[in-house]
Amino acid sequence: MTAKIWSNVQIAVQSALAAAKTITAITKASPAVATSTAHGYVNGDYLVLAVLGMFELDNRTVRVANVTANTFELEGIDSTAYTTFTSGTAQAITFGTTLSNISDVNVSGGDFDQIDVTTIHDNVKKTIPGTASPINIGMTANWDPTDAGMVALKTASDARAQRAVRVTFSDGTKWLFTGYIGATNAPTGSGQQKVTTPLTISVFGRTTTYAT
Repeated sequence: MTAKIWSNVQIAVQSALAAAKTITAITKASPAVATSTAHGYVNGDYLVLAVLGMFELDNRTVRVANVTANTFELEGIDSTAYTTFTSGTAQAITFGTTLSNISDVNVSGGDFDQIDVTTIHDNVKKTIPGTASPINIGMTANWDPTDAGMVALKTASDARAQRAVRVTFSDGTKWLFTGYIGATNAPTGSGQQKVTTPLTISVFGRTTTYAT
């Protein structure tokens, strides 16, 4: 396995969402297949899902593959062990905003609660993993009040709006997620050092990774 480097990384952010298309079914399979009449999607489209029942897919950003007139695969998603789908929608994402001023990325959260399942018959405590805490992504950007990407993120932050994000590494690996933006576009830093501004993204739902 070749180590990945934070170099030549591209970050694209949602600039628009298409109208929601109703999903009537999602299979428990690998990959999962969604049914949506006359959806109009093509292979390679990115969607953000809003799902009831199969909560593992709620607010998930996914890529479309093997489309037919009324179905599409959720590429790379193994839903075999997921809960049962009830209802949902999909919206196609336009990644029209680019971040080109980021100098570092830090991820926190994602830790699982531990549920105590110890019985009176045990002499050692037993736990099983419960619900994971939200993932929070912190970034530092070089401060430029005219930077179009940061201006767009501040607008999203002011509106308390979610945005889908696609991070593409130099080898083509993609990391996708949807979350709430926190961006003041205010300058910070130390004497004789570059001026920066902080950015946070509170991931809403699960992240998705593609090898290419």
